[in-house]
Amino acid sequence: MKTLSKLGLLAALGASLFLSSCTGEYYVASQPGEVVYEPGPPPYVGAVWVGEDWVWVGGRYVHQRGHWERGRAGRAYVRGSWYHGPRGYAWHRGHWQR
Repeated sequence: MKTLSKLGLLAALGASLFLSSCTGEYYVASQPGEVVYEPGPPPYVGAVWVGEDWVWVGGRYVHQRGHWERGRAGRAYVRGSWYHGPRGYAWHRGHWQR
């Protein structure tokens, strides 16, 4: 039983370290240029356009194109946006909000 508890604690610690590294704010001196992409019509009724995203890869922001997702009951998608602070620009990811 003690071994199982230790393994569970170790797994939880590893997961928390992984997740915390994914949510960091990374700053750049200037925000990348805007990418224009027309999504076209929704592929099915109830589809919601989840707009572009910028992810931190290899020491820089890399653009990811948007995509269609099924809507979530009682929620609306809020687009990501650039934040300008004292350390430079950082991307705040889009998210579903009640």
